[in-house]
Amino acid sequence: MQFDTKIAVVIRTDLQAWQKLNVASFLTSGIAAAFPECIGDPYEDASGTQYLSLIGQPILIYGADGPALTRALDRALTRNVKPAVYTEDMFKTTHDAANREAVKAVARTDLNLVGIAMRADRKVIDKIVDGLKFHS
Repeated sequence: MQFDTKIAVVIRTDLQAWQKLNVASFLTSGIAAAFPECIGDPYEDASGTQYLSLIGQPILIYGADGPALTRALDRALTRNVKPAVYTEDMFKTTHDAANREAVKAVARTDLNLVGIAMRADRKVIDKIVDGLKFHS
């Protein structure tokens, strides 16, 4: 199935494994919150046990170093795509309000990004992530 939109997550490659997984989880929750229409129907197994809904389209995960991550953020913003962001300072916080404060305290050009996520038209996302490789 071909989707009109694409979801892309870009994660800094030098993070520890637990950090990469944490960042990906938080960033995709931002996509789900901003685009409720991307959530599919709930699941149910053959025994009748019900499960939560998931995002109903593939999520492509790219790896990047710091400068490439910043470049992807700039490309997104110049194309009017509002991304979810996760900064290194957020690893030091313990709750949601503190995460927002950590981002608010730093100018965009000085954000120490570890990940971004966005959903937009396929061609727009392709331009934003141009040159990036899938995370391995």
